[in-house]
Amino acid sequence: MERRGQKYHRGRLAEALREEIDTIVEGELADPRIGLATVTSVELAPDGRSARVLVVVHGSNEEGELSMEGLTAAVGFIRRELAERLHLRRAPELHFILDRSDKFNARVNELLKRTRKG
Repeated sequence: MERRGQKYHRGRLAEALREEIDTIVEGELADPRIGLATVTSVELAPDGRSARVLVVVHGSNEEGELSMEGLTAAVGFIRRELAERLHLRRAPELHFILDRSDKFNARVNELLKRTRKG
């Protein structure tokens, strides 16, 4: 059973990680593969050693795959920056995942509109 304080701390840390990773991705990475990407959320593991970073890439599927390759290549730099900025002893291991929930939501809404018309 997790104590309430630890859960609260993990939530605040995940939000701080999201903000900093978003700042780094938007302005400090010079990789030409990375397009217009936005970090939507960070899911921190219970032990705090790893994190899933959900990223929305605006553009085609090919641009999304290229951006994910660029982000994966920049993981070391991003972790070092996070440890420095947030004063962490050890930054969590980052796993970038392409967030396609907006496309799924648009498809579901389209299907719902069709059923209402019919």
